[in-house]
Amino acid sequence: MAEDSLKTGTTTIGIKCKDGVVMASERRATMGHMIAHTNVQKVFRITDNIGMTIAGLVGDAQLMVRYAQAEASLYSMKRGAPMSVTAAATLVANIIRQGFYLGLIVGGHDGEGGHVFSIDGAGGCIEDDYVSVGSGSPFALGAMEGSYREGMSREEGIDLAITALNSAMRRDSASGNGMIITFIGPDGFESVPEDDIKARAAELGFKYPN
Repeated sequence: MAEDSLKTGTTTIGIKCKDGVVMASERRATMGHMIAHTNVQKVFRITDNIGMTIAGLVGDAQLMVRYAQAEASLYSMKRGAPMSVTAAATLVANIIRQGFYLGLIVGGHDGEGGHVFSIDGAGGCIEDDYVSVGSGSPFALGAMEGSYREGMSREEGIDLAITALNSAMRRDSASGNGMIITFIGPDGFESVPEDDIKARAAELGFKYPN
């Protein structure tokens, strides 16, 4: 892999809450030691009930998103029902084995509730209550480890995502330049406005962006 390949860095997060899941990331992309972009989309809507975060090579990530969106759409057309989160995670894990330099989180809400799965480049797919993928993930996981609890509300999940991203952005040079936060619940895929993120970060005592 070329040292100057465009990479998303990065810190991505998935958190299972009482009524859905929070999926989040920061916005920085790097090329070697250079900050190449400062407003990169790393959380994507796959269907109304499923989202995916990306970490790794940008070209591979964009292709994976298109694959997942197309396959989920075809599934819904053929079955007459939306794809479950588990099925989507299994699909993406099977595709990634073809040679994608990525680490992903697939999460969402279906008839069984909220789910988040971490998926590695070898196709490993593991469900958990909270996950983080990317270069800043050790810092994010440390923040979540001490504060996560089962049955968190949407608001508590968003606050935890902000706290975890703040920790990663302060210590990981490949993570920074703001946050993208989404919530997926019974009402579908919802992006949290940046003004709301700024306000909540201020209430938590964090500088935004840091």
